[in-house]
Amino acid sequence: MLIEVCANSLESALNAQEAGADRIELCSELGVGGITPSHGLIQLVKEQLDIPIHVLIRPRSGHFTYSEQEFEVMKKDIAFCVEMRVDGIVSGMLHSNFSLDLEITKQLIELSKPLKFTFHRAFDWVSNPKETFIHLEELGVDYVLTSGGETSAERGLDLLSKLNAISKQCTIMAGGGIKIDNATKFKNAKLKAIHLSGTSFGNMINVNKKISMNSEAHLKENQVAVTNMETIRQIVRSVK
Repeated sequence: MLIEVCANSLESALNAQEAGADRIELCSELGVGGITPSHGLIQLVKEQLDIPIHVLIRPRSGHFTYSEQEFEVMKKDIAFCVEMRVDGIVSGMLHSNFSLDLEITKQLIELSKPLKFTFHRAFDWVSNPKETFIHLEELGVDYVLTSGGETSAERGLDLLSKLNAISKQCTIMAGGGIKIDNATKFKNAKLKAIHLSGTSFGNMINVNKKISMNSEAHLKENQVAVTNMETIRQIVRSVK
């Protein structure tokens, strides 16, 4: 069974390799489901790891319907990953009705060649997972990362098994809530790959009485935060 570790830093990547992981998915900000890591992090991880590196291409948190500008950013990040000769790209895009954006996903796959391509957990938002999986396989996607449409892969094991049974070339990779006490369930279900972070917390400092730098106002999955032109214009006028 292939074990992919979702690594959010150079330290995490090195720990995953030392522990025996088969490969990593490199990303940043696990708390929002992951976003594209910096070019500096990609380069350092590439220099120091021997196992395969797949890089998440997701320009922001929130939903998976991206603007043309966001798509341009994604293309630039993919080009950098191809240049750096990492081993794979992890990405995907949906329409606003949560159906697969077939045309854009096809472009993402083409831009990623010759790297492997994983369609990420945007898959868990589609309303017709079996039909979508067939389309992705026809496009040449190598892996689909999914929790089976549930809050955890363990809860979604039934759909994961059904998708695995109809797979011809594309590998179903179970991800979401995989831990020591349930990992063997996926092996017993004859799945070929699992994805987990194995996260623990450290480097603790005392921030008692310090104001929080986290902003819940910016964490909305159904909307995208963007600088408001009129707000800035009014402030510029008021102080200039």
